Amino acid sequence: MKKAIKLNKSLYYVRDKQNFYKGINMKKFLLTSIVVATTACTLSAASFAACAGCHGPKGEKKALGKSQVIGGWDAAKVETALKGYKTGTYGGPMKGIMKGQVARLSDADIKDLAKQISAMK
Repeated sequence: MKKAIKLNKSLYYVRDKQNFYKGINMKKFLLTSIVVATTACTLSAASFAACAGCHGPKGEKKALGKSQVIGGWDAAKVETALKGYKTGTYGGPMKGIMKGQVARLSDADIKDLAKQISAMK
């Protein structure tokens, strides 16, 4: 059983039955944990923020005046388009730009983006 032993205001040692572990500054530990968790949530690879520059914050713009308005598309249509861009089998004049944009996305990321875009109305 582990037990935290307080040595001063912010330095703790975590102890189990046989060993003392390295001192832990609890304030730094908690702040670091919060920052890492927040960053992981906000910097998801499937964030629409990267798309908003061309498509608008709600998918309401024609990207560079050449694409369709994507806001409110059915999730299946978005997923088909993104996977097609990734493999190079989908798209017209924007094919080259979009291939680079979706290359880093996993299938799970593509599904997540498809849900986000289909919810935009």
